[in-house]
Amino acid sequence: MNNPAANRDLARQRPDLSDAPMVIDIQKLVTHYGSREILHSINLGVREGEIMVIMGGSGSGKSTLLNTLLGLLRPTSGQVHILGEDLTQISDVEKTLLRRKIGVAFQGGALFGSLNVLENIMLPLREHTKLDVNTMRIMARLKMQVVNLAGFEHLMPSELSGGMIKRAAFARAVVMDPKILFCDEPSAGLDPIVASAIDDLILNLRDAMGMSVVVVTHELESAFRIADRITVLDKGDILMTGTVDEIRSAKNERIQNLLNRRTETETLDPDEYLKRLTAAND
Repeated sequence: MNNPAANRDLARQRPDLSDAPMVIDIQKLVTHYGSREILHSINLGVREGEIMVIMGGSGSGKSTLLNTLLGLLRPTSGQVHILGEDLTQISDVEKTLLRRKIGVAFQGGALFGSLNVLENIMLPLREHTKLDVNTMRIMARLKMQVVNLAGFEHLMPSELSGGMIKRAAFARAVVMDPKILFCDEPSAGLDPIVASAIDDLILNLRDAMGMSVVVVTHELESAFRIADRITVLDKGDILMTGTVDEIRSAKNERIQNLLNRRTETETLDPDEYLKRLTAAND
């Protein structure tokens, strides 16, 4: 695949994080939905200050992995250490304290329609701190400046464009200066120019605040542009974790199918097909 638009930012200087400590360390993670195993003994680490992009097709396990990292889904087995805390062992109170060090920019923005932009961004401060209102307003406005939303404090979510909603979501996600920022499909549904601006915002936030960023996306151009490393998931397994160049030059057929948008056709022998039909009727 030779797309000049996708290649234009590959030459950017990426930081050397080889000696940076791990802020996320996943060991032998297995996760089920009911009796169905979704993640199969996943091992993955994210370093301090790193932008890790998690890619994969529909049904690859990206959302399940993200929900597990956010503590919304309890693993069947394995260990998930975030900032030194094992999510499988800590109490609900300890989990709440840990979440104060984590920011989440949801796919659709998840802004509250009854609150204006400033009130939406202030919400984590209201919920998790005892700061006075004026201090919270100042902190929220500072983050609005960081995401280029200064002057739009009193607009309601319904009055915002798609890109502005994403920026407001990022401002709310980082208002408490998290050590880790999780982003779920940050460029989804945006036109290329706005999507490129969101990529710039992610890079600028990482550089300005020194946090680690985990991005779940299926947007190839965005992934190639912002990632320090990329993890490719497929059917609950990690096919590969590597740099942008390593992923692009990977020999794995499934990775190349994903990068080049090639459809995979599954071939079943008659016995396996009959077995699936029988299982579906059990």
